[in-house]
Amino acid sequence: MGHLLLEGGAEFGGRMSEPDLRAIELAGGFDSPVCIIPTAAAPDNNHKRAGNNGVRWFQSLGARNVFTVDVIDSKSANDPALAASVRTSKLIYLLGGFPHHLGETLAGSLCWRAALDAYRAGAVIAGSSAGAMVLCEHYYDPYEKKLLRGLNLVPNACVLPHHNNFGKAWAEHLAQLLPDATLIGIDEYTGMLGGADNEWEVHGGGEVTLYRSGATVRYGRGERFSIQTKRL
Repeated sequence: MGHLLLEGGAEFGGRMSEPDLRAIELAGGFDSPVCIIPTAAAPDNNHKRAGNNGVRWFQSLGARNVFTVDVIDSKSANDPALAASVRTSKLIYLLGGFPHHLGETLAGSLCWRAALDAYRAGAVIAGSSAGAMVLCEHYYDPYEKKLLRGLNLVPNACVLPHHNNFGKAWAEHLAQLLPDATLIGIDEYTGMLGGADNEWEVHGGGEVTLYRSGATVRYGRGERFSIQTKRL
């Protein structure tokens, strides 16, 4: 089994190098294939620009094999050639944007099954903002104001991205909707890395805030924590 990286947003603003470099290291180093999936940026036709930004960012960190896989809708998500590119990647990165489109497009698709195959073989799956949201069991779509079922790589959890900006405003409402889940507030320019042992470590300049069982706990750079994945 590989690793997961959840990031709070503003992923290519130049201040996410700490978690992203660690993800590259866990993926096998600078020659390992890095796959950018820009699905969440497709609804406003921003996927090409966003994908290219991702390529440039990881290249600036030293990665030498970075490419986009243009999964933008259900048809492309079930393209066997695109799925093959995902399956052989060692770092699979889901960009931010529209969470419902991302979650709905990937769920049950060939490309998502390929990502899971890669993850089981040791790859890193990373997501920023919407990308981090859909990796959990639950995610909140702020555009439709709905709580939706995610891809469930982090059970019984829900990410509040951009927590130091607007995400923290969701906490009270979501705590009522998900009283037994862990809400994970992740600041911009901040990531949390974890593995199959459910142990996570904070990387970057901000904090990760956990809301669970009526308590609020904050963790900064280098601090470790676990998430309650089973319902009480």
